[in-house]
Amino acid sequence: MPDLNFLERLVSQVRRDILRMVHKVNSGHPGGSLGCTEFMIALYFEIMDLKEGFDMDGKNEDLFFLSNGHISPVLYSVLARKGYFPVEELSTFRLIDSRLQGHPTTHEGLPGVRVASGSLGQGLSVAIGAALSKKLNQDDKTVYVLMGDGELQEGQNWEGIMFASAKKVDNLIATIDLNGKQIDGSTDEVLPMGNIAEKFSAFGWEVVALKKGNDLQSVVDALKEAKNKTRQGKPVVIIMHTEMGNGVDYMMHTHAWHGKAPNDEQLETALSQNPETLGDY
Repeated sequence: MPDLNFLERLVSQVRRDILRMVHKVNSGHPGGSLGCTEFMIALYFEIMDLKEGFDMDGKNEDLFFLSNGHISPVLYSVLARKGYFPVEELSTFRLIDSRLQGHPTTHEGLPGVRVASGSLGQGLSVAIGAALSKKLNQDDKTVYVLMGDGELQEGQNWEGIMFASAKKVDNLIATIDLNGKQIDGSTDEVLPMGNIAEKFSAFGWEVVALKKGNDLQSVVDALKEAKNKTRQGKPVVIIMHTEMGNGVDYMMHTHAWHGKAPNDEQLETALSQNPETLGDY
């Protein structure tokens, strides 16, 4: 894999990108974005088989869909750092006429984004359709989708979960960001979902447990384990335990930063905890 030290430096830099993006416009969702930074970097810089350039068809390459589209800051940062578009464009986040809207959209043609997302509960259905398309086209690549745990309160997910196992969509890897928090409080306070791993298993999925979702090596290992379980007749899910707001001490262990931007002083504190490593935009 790429040098782990480089990827750790990239984690710090992407966190800086996220924080600066939401601070500039006093808007956005830093909490979940920070919690999924290690996952997104592992996925794009180590795991996925990607072609040079970008096209909407995505033939003969792995595909990723972000279902919980409100954590767009981490997606945009990772796409830019991967070379899909200039890093400098991150400074346009959430501005009028920007390609980097609060939830990913397709009408402006942003490289790396194949579907508008953020209307929660829909991303798994899209990923299942893409995975079935690859099967029909004898395309041996894998489809990935990231979903929030609170998002599982949407009923459409469970139709998709049932369908994917029934139709043996075994070129699909879903990851659940299990941080236990959503905009109104803990998931247990809003709508308890019980044991999510057991639910997926009961629905016929292969389950991979990732207890340290903010440890880069653990994330890479879990993604490789999940990849090894594909094409065996079952869809695969990674239950990934993360900390919302990870890497910024005052944002952790609370749901308060789900959708709130730091002020000037808070930004400086957060940036001091995440050193610049590859250059700010």
